[in-house]
Amino acid sequence: MATAIHVGDRAPDFELVAANGQTVRLSDFRGHKNVVLYFYPASETPGCTMQACGFRDAYSQFQALGAEVIGISGDPLDKQNGFQSHHHLPFLVLSDPDNKVRQTYGASTLFGLFPGRVTYVIDKDGIVRYVFDSMFNVKEHIDSALNILRTLEATPA
Repeated sequence: MATAIHVGDRAPDFELVAANGQTVRLSDFRGHKNVVLYFYPASETPGCTMQACGFRDAYSQFQALGAEVIGISGDPLDKQNGFQSHHHLPFLVLSDPDNKVRQTYGASTLFGLFPGRVTYVIDKDGIVRYVFDSMFNVKEHIDSALNILRTLEATPA
């Protein structure tokens, strides 16, 4: 499946529940923070754990660049809560049990069977500034998002 949301598009708003029970809307960040929104296949799998821990380890850099990190998978809330707690994830981990938000964004699937791994950098105005789709290059999701955010911060308004 090709990515439905492209650079320059307005990021679709959504409302999902976080592992901590909080209701989160993308629009809550509009005008205040850039958002690094990443879709991942499943909590506690090797690649997803590596990716989440990479975002965790770089979280202070994301915050310094005025960004919030939000991870989304189709896992139920109890699994998301355990994943967040087990790996001490300081960012929001959201449950998209019907994969409706994933489908709205057009976040890819692997062989049409497994949820893919896609990262979006969304600016404070809600515009998508970067899309990275790679199931296997996990570290690049973090590095590329940081580089794009540095570019956004350096660009005059």
